[in-house]
This record gives sequence, structure tokens and C-alpha cells, in this order.
Amino acid sequence: VLRCLGIPTRVITNFNSAHDKNLNLSIDKYIDVSGNNLHLSEDSVWNFHVWNECWFIRRDLGSFYDGWQVLDATPQEKSKGIYQCGPASTRAIKEGDVDLDYDSPFVFAAVNADCVTWIRYSKKRKERIYSDTRKIGKFISTKAVGTNSRVDVTANYKYPEVKEISFKISYSQYKNSLMDDRKILVTAV
Repeated sequence: VLRCLGIPTRVITNFNSAHDKNLNLSIDKYIDVSGNNLHLSEDSVWNFHVWNECWFIRRDLGSFYDGWQVLDATPQEKSKGIYQCGPASTRAIKEGDVDLDYDSPFVFAAVNADCVTWIRYSKKRKERIYSDTRKIGKFISTKAVGTNSRVDVTANYKYPEVKEISFKISYSQYKNSLMDDRKILVTAV
């Protein structure tokens, strides 16, 4: 319909798409001390989810947010009382501007939520035991113009994932670092 009106539009597919039911920007899993799933969260991760992007000028948000906007024709959650999603600026999603209207937090979580596992010891005590910051929002794609090729648009939604750097030190270096820590402790006392 938007293309019929002359508005540039394209279909987007997001693989490992988060469905953040409570809008806390994470996908939470709760287990008991034996490792059994407690089913306390309605959050989920879908193999993929598809939505549309259309090109708008955003006078309501300011020119910084002009460009591609997310519109989801199949929203699974109510927004302001009705089933709708968007138009959320892809620039806002990339910059983490989740305080904007038009479902920015929901779309941000769909492409960038952390998957967090919690041990629940009691109703009042829980502990985060694992967090995966890289699982969500993979191979965000659209179709190339004029061909059936895939175009990766992940960079429009999120910055590159930071790679972990491991540092290897010898045992003697480690032992010396402990000695340095003891010196600091003794000096502080």
C-alpha cells in the first residue's frame, strides 16, 4: 500500500528476533537451584520475524530520525491500547533511543536484547548467572533491488558486536600480581 502511495518501502527479516513481553530490554529465563525452568517469563526468541521499513521525514522527532522507519503489520503486543507497531526510526533503534514513542523499545529489544538467565532462590532473591549479549538480531536482511540477492542491513539497526579479547599471562605473572595486591592491602591498613 505504501509503495502505491509513492513511499519507498521494503521488507526486513530479523533472525533470532526477541519478543520482549515486559519491555525490560532483555529476554529473561528463570531456573531453580536444580536447573529446572520455572516459566516465570513470557519473553521468547523467535527464529525470525518480518516487518516493513518505509522512508519518512520525521518532523515529530527531528531530522536526526529521518530515513527508514519500522512498521510491523503483524504486531503481537498492544501499543497504546491497540495492536500496532511503529513507525519506529531505525536510527533511534541503533542509537538506543528507547524513550521515544512508536514502539522504539520493543523494536530495539527485537534486534538487541540481552538473553539473561537467573537462578531464583526464593520469591525475594534471584541471581543473574548468565548473559548473552550477542544472540539476538542476526543477519537483519532485505531483498536487493532487481535481484533475488540478500542485502544485510544489520548495521542500520545496531553497532558491530564487540569481540572479547582474552589475555594470557604466565603463572608467575599472575602470582606477582597477587603479591602487588597484598602490598596495596597492607599499605591501606
